[in-house]
Amino acid sequence: MADPENSIKTNGRQDDRLWKAVLEHVFRHFLLFFFPASKDLFDFRRGFVYLDKEMDELFPEHRQGGNKGVRYVDKLVKVFLKDGGERFILTHVEVQSQKGKGDLARRMADYYIKLREKYKVPITAVAILGDGNKNYRPSGYEEGLLGTKLTYEFTSYKILDQDEAALRADRNPFSVVVLTALMAIRRKGVDDDTLRGIKRDLYFEMKGRKMPKHTRAGIYDFLKYYVSFVDPNQFIIFESETSEIEGRSTEAMGTTEYLLDKAEKQGIQKGMEKGEETKSYKVVANLIQQLGLDDQAAAGVAEVSTDFVQKVRLALQKKK
Repeated sequence: MADPENSIKTNGRQDDRLWKAVLEHVFRHFLLFFFPASKDLFDFRRGFVYLDKEMDELFPEHRQGGNKGVRYVDKLVKVFLKDGGERFILTHVEVQSQKGKGDLARRMADYYIKLREKYKVPITAVAILGDGNKNYRPSGYEEGLLGTKLTYEFTSYKILDQDEAALRADRNPFSVVVLTALMAIRRKGVDDDTLRGIKRDLYFEMKGRKMPKHTRAGIYDFLKYYVSFVDPNQFIIFESETSEIEGRSTEAMGTTEYLLDKAEKQGIQKGMEKGEETKSYKVVANLIQQLGLDDQAAAGVAEVSTDFVQKVRLALQKKK
């Protein structure tokens, strides 16, 4: 069994990259979860614009990896106001097995300053802390010299602090995402049978909430893959159980499992090293054609950039 203290590594049992995809499936509910009054401020009918490429261009260094044992998943999202204006939500999800250098607050301040300079609009920042360190809870940054002081504060959400009963009572779909992450912290290192029971319980929590089909699909993938089984065949068993409840075919799960296993064995890495692009192309093409994954989800599974996924999608369209 994988060492739970190193579980956030790519080859471990917990895959934090899934946060990146699920946030796009649940972002409206994410906003309402943290800021209930946002329904009166934002025009949700206009949707959202996800600015991953802009984040990469502004902060290329944080895409090259963080501290050992720490992975950052950042989302910059443009939201639209009901009065026609625009604002930005900076969502910083930090999943880590240890405190690292403890520089999250400073990085958040750096992000704010640079983004504020570029876009000239107010920015809301949220840091979701998915680690198991009870004493690590940054919520602001301050620096000063000779009477001059800069103070920066942001919303800090510690998953470890959350009450399981309250999350189960909350009908917001995002509560299932938080509950999944909370179970990953509190029940780390459990055997496959116990883990399958936890996933099944989370599945019923999801079914008990009203949400669009797109949102449900994203949350289902998150709770299914966020903590992996030691035995990959357990994914098939779990999918079979949920398929029986839904009355659907289990064929799609076999395809998914095959592609996930293939991607892992090929050692596909974000950015692609020379000689791997052909393999990456085939995997991404299968994810698009056979599973119908969107760009973010396909990029997360294949561990490639969204730009690469978009190029593959365009090439497939030209072949039709």
